Amino acid sequence: MSAAPSPPILRLAELREIEHQSTAPLMERAGAAAAGIASAMLSGASAPPLIVCGPGNNGGDGFVVARLLRQQGFSPVVAFAGAAEKLPPDARAAHAAWLAAGGTCTETIPGQPFALAVDALFGIGLTRPVEGRFAEIIDRTNAMPCPVLALDIPSGLDSETGKVMGSAIRADHTATFIALKPGLLTAAGPDHCGEISVHELGLQPAGSGRTVAPSLFGAHLLPRPRDSHKGSFGSVAIIGGAAGMAGAALLAGRAALKLGAGRVHVGMLERLAVDPSQPELMLRDPHDAIDLATALAVGPGLGQSPAALELLRRIASADFSSRPLVVDADALNLLAAHPVLLKQLTRRTAPTLLTPHPAEAARLLGMATETVQDDRLGHALELARRCNAHVVLKGCGSVIASPDGHWWINTSGNAGLASAGSGDVLSGIVVALLAQGWPVVEALLAATHLHGAAADALAAELGGNVGIAAGELIDAARSIFNRWIAGD
Repeated sequence: MSAAPSPPILRLAELREIEHQSTAPLMERAGAAAAGIASAMLSGASAPPLIVCGPGNNGGDGFVVARLLRQQGFSPVVAFAGAAEKLPPDARAAHAAWLAAGGTCTETIPGQPFALAVDALFGIGLTRPVEGRFAEIIDRTNAMPCPVLALDIPSGLDSETGKVMGSAIRADHTATFIALKPGLLTAAGPDHCGEISVHELGLQPAGSGRTVAPSLFGAHLLPRPRDSHKGSFGSVAIIGGAAGMAGAALLAGRAALKLGAGRVHVGMLERLAVDPSQPELMLRDPHDAIDLATALAVGPGLGQSPAALELLRRIASADFSSRPLVVDADALNLLAAHPVLLKQLTRRTAPTLLTPHPAEAARLLGMATETVQDDRLGHALELARRCNAHVVLKGCGSVIASPDGHWWINTSGNAGLASAGSGDVLSGIVVALLAQGWPVVEALLAATHLHGAAADALAAELGGNVGIAAGELIDAARSIFNRWIAGD
């Protein structure tokens, strides 16, 4: 298949180090890149653009944009929410160049129509909530009927976490500089950034994180040999399905089957004779299913009964430590409630994969869900380190973290995944790839990206993402996976 790129993501300290070491005129380059985007957004417009410049270097970028747009024949209006004498040196020079080119600044946003608003109020260094005059400027900009272009990051959005710092710009396009930032891609970031374009400014950044893309796992997307049999593709066990929650285990089993596992055993706490919608699944006693598996997933519909705890203890024992294990749903909650069992799981020799949503991650970390959401990347890394496990923290911009400190953010998917059973399908996809011999990191990256891509395909087909049922993801994922293997 064609290798879609996996752009780097840089944290604030890494960006500051690059800026410190660079001798290039970064502000002029950033302004030129953004001016190109602004000019395209202004094509055919009769009203002028508005440039809202703040008191720091982001404001300096805005002054460069204004000057270059003026050179192109536009008549930008610059609203400057700062004092020239307090600007950092590069921004002060950009302000002076704007004035020398015949530009002027207003202290407030004029009450006139604009074809475009350029947000150059705050950049990536914002550390405190936006209040007072600045919050009013953001609210006023958000209320304008014209498109909004944000420079580097929408003002008011934390570049590390995607948290809204009181108030934040909602942009139609964000022109970000040097590299992507975590806050653009996770938590509230995607709702505020609009389309994102990355402008490296002549640099070649390398950061600690990357976005998830097929180039990271494409080497494992191989056609099956004609001389294959079901034993060639592993044996999965899905352990769960307590009374009233049988559907969760069946969804995971169906996903594992349709993503290529050779055999799928569903160990159900609620005994069923057959899955009439998927009779190929082998419904077994949970202990028998555990014995038959080359890769296990525990948790979908498991519940927290004594019988569920007994199963999890057996799976965490040394007898099964050599088999890849996916832990989801109530199995995560049981681990949070039994620290000794969690400690035992950290000593497994085979890979352990945890797939929590924010509330499950919070229970494992002993904190509030809101605290996890305030720093999704940091807490995913902490959970991976503490549990000696590979983690996908699900949500907007799912964060994948490994115990060695490597991390990724997935950009596929949409709000259609916010439905019951969606996580069970993800667990089934992951364990299917593990059973087929995929390396743990590539399996988790591919499954997470495929899960989101299936939701995106369904949303495109339906004309929206409302009402996507978890079971619908399975066939969509199978179709995309086969197209990836075929090179499409």
